[in-house]
Amino acid sequence: MKLTIFNTPIFSPIFRSTSNAIMRLAGWRVEGELPDLPKFLIIGAPHTSNWDFVLFLGVIFHLKADVRFMGKAELFRSPFGWFFYWCGGVPVDRKKSTGLVEQMVEACNKSDKFILTIAPEGTRHYVREWKMGFYHIAKSAGIPLVMAVVDGKHKAVRVGQMFQPTGDMNEDIKTIKGFFSGVVGINPKKKYITLEQ
Repeated sequence: MKLTIFNTPIFSPIFRSTSNAIMRLAGWRVEGELPDLPKFLIIGAPHTSNWDFVLFLGVIFHLKADVRFMGKAELFRSPFGWFFYWCGGVPVDRKKSTGLVEQMVEACNKSDKFILTIAPEGTRHYVREWKMGFYHIAKSAGIPLVMAVVDGKHKAVRVGQMFQPTGDMNEDIKTIKGFFSGVVGINPKKKYITLEQ
């Protein structure tokens, strides 16, 4: 088992207890649970604030999940590359002939357990269209999508709703966005996610 910040003995329980305490003090709660599956892709939205990453860590520690995230290959070089691996990072080499999707599918296929997290908006700023990489990764790897809905109005993150891509991307995206429709993230000034985006 590869050690990460989420499963390192001694350290992870300390981080989890601290994280849970901070979440309680901040008034945030996690509703639901992750599926008991070895491989899936978590999409978190709306992404409206720099604080989303801190919230993400709190949610993952609360759920006791061992997750992965994508990072550019340069981050994983010496002398600090070990830290990003330890945080669950999976390097993406933009110089390779294979693209991001192919690299993530390969990483998934090589792993016995693989839980990848992605913010489909790709930025905390308002975007009219989501980046579709998450969909193509899930479809090509044959793994389900699990929703993590950031409800800033009620200070809750709802997790657990699953969707298996069918291949009809337009209809699938409408269905997926439906899980998030009308929800405001941490920053209420940002636009709601709507089916028309």
